[in-house]
Amino acid sequence: LDNTLHNASPHIFPHINRAMTAYLEQHLALGHDEANRLRVHYWHRYGATLLGLVRHHGTDPHHFLAETHRFDQLHRITVFDHALDAMLRRLPGRKLVVSNGPKRYVDAVLDVMGVRRHFDASYGIEQLDFHPKPAVKAFRTLIARERLSPRRCILVEDSADNLRTAKRLGMRTVLVGKGCNQTAFVDMRIDNVLDLRRAAARLGA
Repeated sequence: LDNTLHNASPHIFPHINRAMTAYLEQHLALGHDEANRLRVHYWHRYGATLLGLVRHHGTDPHHFLAETHRFDQLHRITVFDHALDAMLRRLPGRKLVVSNGPKRYVDAVLDVMGVRRHFDASYGIEQLDFHPKPAVKAFRTLIARERLSPRRCILVEDSADNLRTAKRLGMRTVLVGKGCNQTAFVDMRIDNVLDLRRAAARLGA
């Protein structure tokens, strides 16, 4: 979802980061700088700040996700290409959205972009039993619940770490983003998600 179907870097990610830091300040009684450092530390160590908070502080994950993903005017800060709708409409195969964010946020962004109808299912971290990508458990949960054959799947992502796990499980992989380097676990790189139809055709989808 984030930085693949839309550009979360200008507004959405900074908003979430500020909200998470504020959450740590309030609920762990930390100063701003200390809270921010801890947020980043847990993110690097566990793949999601949430996991560090649950493991070390007993934080309620549902409360944390609700409090840190509040957007009064999401439609004003979501940056995406309006040609996405037409591309997805023509793209063959079942389509799933998988995010480390909460499902309510995932669906809200898809609604803002007007593309939710193109996806067979959307997964937030709650549906992955709170295992974030790139954890193998997250992918295995998705595979089991959707009854997927990994060798018939293509993971489209801006994160090389997520693609590495997918490749280990037998999926084909597409890396989205300008300036990204193609590696052994990336089957194809595209600058923009709008190039996905071409990539899918070349990968035999």
